[in-house]
Order: sequence, then C-alpha cells, then structure tokens
Amino acid sequence: MALDGIIILDHNGRPIIQSGFRSNTTAYPLLHIDAVNNALQKAERSADVDPVIYVTPYNTTAISSACCHVEVGDLRFLCPVSGDVDPLLAFAFLQTFIDILREYLGTVSAATLRDNFDIVYQLFEETLDSGGHPLTTYSNALRDIVIPPSLLNKLLSVTGTNFNSTINSGFGAGAAAGPFSSPLPWRKTGVRYNNNEIYFDIVEQLKAIVNKHGVVVSSNVHGKIEANAKLSGTPDCSLNFTNPQVLLDCALHPCVRLLRWNRDKILSFVPPDGRFTLMDYTYSALPSPLSAQQSLTSAMSSRNNLALPFIIKAIVELEDSGGSFDITLTSRDSTHALEKVVAEMHLGQGAVGIRCSVSRGIGGGGFVNAGRSRNLDTSGMSSGASWSFDAQQTVLRWEIPIVSPSSSWSLHGSFSTTNRVPRPSHAIRVRFDISSHTYSALKVGQLKVTDAKENYKPYKGVRGRSSGEVEWRW
Repeated sequence: MALDGIIILDHNGRPIIQSGFRSNTTAYPLLHIDAVNNALQKAERSADVDPVIYVTPYNTTAISSACCHVEVGDLRFLCPVSGDVDPLLAFAFLQTFIDILREYLGTVSAATLRDNFDIVYQLFEETLDSGGHPLTTYSNALRDIVIPPSLLNKLLSVTGTNFNSTINSGFGAGAAAGPFSSPLPWRKTGVRYNNNEIYFDIVEQLKAIVNKHGVVVSSNVHGKIEANAKLSGTPDCSLNFTNPQVLLDCALHPCVRLLRWNRDKILSFVPPDGRFTLMDYTYSALPSPLSAQQSLTSAMSSRNNLALPFIIKAIVELEDSGGSFDITLTSRDSTHALEKVVAEMHLGQGAVGIRCSVSRGIGGGGFVNAGRSRNLDTSGMSSGASWSFDAQQTVLRWEIPIVSPSSSWSLHGSFSTTNRVPRPSHAIRVRFDISSHTYSALKVGQLKVTDAKENYKPYKGVRGRSSGEVEWRW
C-alpha cells in the first residue's frame, strides 16, 4: 500500500480541495476529515493534537487506516494512509507538495487555492499517481507540464492564444525539447541567463532546553545549505569545506554525486535551475576522528554543551491572588547582535490585570511604565522593546528588535488571577535570529563552476545566518 491522497482543509475544518481517491469509497476521505476535526475540537491547542491519528474503519471488512496531517498557516494538509506505510513517507511528501505550492502560488492560503483551483488539481495528478506513489516532484519538470499561473496566461487564454505549446517547447531550446526531454529530471534544457550567478545560504537553527540552574540539558543544531542557481547551459559545480568534520547526518539533494561526497567530502553536482536545498545536516563539534560508539557519545555530549548566545535570570514570586516577575536577558555574544528576539511566558488560566515595564541595561535607557492592561492586548515600549499580552492564550510576549552585543534588557511586571492559585508555566520560550553567523562555523573552501559548452565566469556568493528557540526553565 502507499499514500491514499491529499485533502486540504480551511481554518474551519471544511475541505477546499482533495485529490481523487480512486481505490476507496466516497466515505473514506470523510472519515479522515471527521477524525482530524474531532481531535482538534477536543484539544486545548492545535499543537497538542497527535500528527498521526488512527481512523476507525467504517465497517468490519475495511482495513485500518491513519491520517497524517500538518498545519500551514490557516490551512491543514491531510494525507490518509492505509496498510503497511511509514508515516514519514507521508510527511515527506506533504512537505514536498507544500514547497511546490509555494513556488507556484507564492502564498499558500485558502484564497490562493480557490483562485488557482485548476493548477492545484493538476499538481495533485502529476505529483501522486493512481497507485498512491510519488511521481513528478521536481519543479523544473513540473513547469513543463503544469504551467504556473500568471496574468499573461489568463489574458492569452481569454483571447484564445495557444500559449501552452510555446511554454512546453523548452523556451526556445529547439523542436526536440519539451516535457521530460532533459536527461536530468531536476534541470530543464535550454536555460539561458544574461547574468550568470549562484548563491549559497548556510542556515542553521538551534533548539535547546535550559534548566533552572542555567545548565543546558538538551540542544541540537539543524542546518541546511540553500542555493539559488541562475546559470546558463549545464554547469558542473564543485563545493568543498575547510572543516567538513562538523557535519553529521547529511541528507543530500539527488543532484549531488554521492560517491564523491563519501570519498572526498566534496559536493559535486549539476544544480537545478532556481532555488533548491543542496544539503541538510546536523552540527557535531567532534575534535578528532573516533570510533562509531565514541563518535555518537561525543556528538551527544557536544550538542548538550553548546554555548548559548544569551542568558536569562528570572525571579518569579507567586502569591494567593497573583504574582510578580523580574526577567533579565543578557547577550553573551560580543560580536553579533541578536535580532527579532521574542520571549514568551504562559501565565496560566485566569491571568488578568497584567502590568509591565521594560528597561535597557548596558547602553542606557530607563524604566518606562506600560500599565493599563485589561483583557485587551496593550504594549509598552522602551528603546524599541515592547510587551503584549494575549488574553485568550494567557501568554505574555516580550519583543526586542535588536539586542546589541553584551547588552542586557529587563522586563518587570505583575499579574493577578481569577483562580484560587496562580499556575504560570515554569519556562520562558525565547526565539531569535543572528545574521552573518553559524553555530558550526562551517567555512566554504572553494567553489568551482565549469561548463564544457559555455564560456562564462559566474558571480558566486556565500553567506550564513542562524536562528534559535530556547526553552529556559525557572
């Protein structure tokens, strides 16, 4: 058995569009829609719902099935599976299909899906065959058979102009060119650019948990290398690193020559046209080559000992009818600033009467009182920092646009509660970004681009950026 199809629901749980379920009855997709909606209604938060939901068969002869689902903005994508199917296959296909929709439509929302219903349904048919197996998932190949929506296409269709033959002819590559004419499924033929260039972004994300003593109990870094290739012809690229030993659990794009990577740790590939993810990896700070068991142990130890770019000191005092808090965030990085810092703390059900003030430590700034908060969201500001309270989710949010290197910021406040005992969460969740920085310090040694038929020198660029999500216990 394989994947049974795709169903897309709006924010009210109503289906917008679904693929054809040829091998099942009409009741089959409805059972999965009801199972997901019932689970969402019973849960306090949508994030609490299990991503894989067991679906009871509608009669004794039907086989058992499950529904894998993911939330994307105001939509929810469902993928029913039955038989002996790994749910990871369903999630991998859903993520691939969502990426395809983003490339075709820009923004994935209920409005864009309804406006481009025909395009979405064609993508259903081309990415998943009647047997439930993934078919064509490369954008370059899909664009030759499913034309992206544009105002020009709509205008030409109204006037009766046959624009499909022009699109599918390979963009002027010759009469022999057309859908699936390229020997490489991820790259189409006849690509031409006036300015040839290729860019690489090394993107890393940190997730960590810190206990109340300030000790990192769990941390991991997931990274990926995103590329944007605008190169003519069929270029052959070679990318190597000065410290490839920091890379672990690498997942490579199909264009990468696997033998060359395993032997020399060099990424040798013919890139797709446009944006793509060249490689996914996790960061390992191993000092030297070790045995397999030692490497695993050292990798786990190095991840847990990863230095965080900030520290938090929280003093929370609870009383019978409320509590007060004093939270200080201090940057430990002396060279890079933390950007878009958002700290959230759940104050518990019944929290009301929030009063806060924000202040800046090193670098000046003073107390700014931002009281007068009832059930509506209000905010106060101090040198760009602000706070707000979500009365529905009872979450206090503290936002700082930029935390300068080695600077500190403070949030002071109090709250009351309608419950007998205040029950705030004993954790502060902090999200942040850092430009021109990577946790692994991965460095590109050399990037070569050659083409036997083309003679050009492309512009090449590499940059790094990182983000993080830290749960700090108090």
